[in-house]
Amino acid sequence: QVQLVESGGGLVQAGGSLRLSCSASGRIFDIKSMGWYRQAPGKQRELVAIISGGRRNYADSVKGRFTISRDSAKNTVYLQMNSLKPEDTAVYYCNAVLVLNYGSNDANYWGQGTQVTVSS
Repeated sequence: QVQLVESGGGLVQAGGSLRLSCSASGRIFDIKSMGWYRQAPGKQRELVAIISGGRRNYADSVKGRFTISRDSAKNTVYLQMNSLKPEDTAVYYCNAVLVLNYGSNDANYWGQGTQVTVSS
């Protein structure tokens, strides 16, 4: 059974930092991508950062402040968030596109989300 487990959310003052982590457990043949999305109340879920095809992509709003990284040996992705702003407040969701078996189709998997709150 595949599971994505997130941690690292919390409350921080503007200008502070948080580090999110997400680990994929279970039998996994291949990881196509891992990334982070976020959703604020009343807004659509948006891509924050993703590692895919050996490259990193960021939303313009977080570029220069957030850094995504991956530990392939641990099937874990991290999001280092610096210089946090109140507008970063949202539920952050880990996403992974996984292939569970050779020859099978890839599929999206989601974590349960972790709350990030930035106070002004």
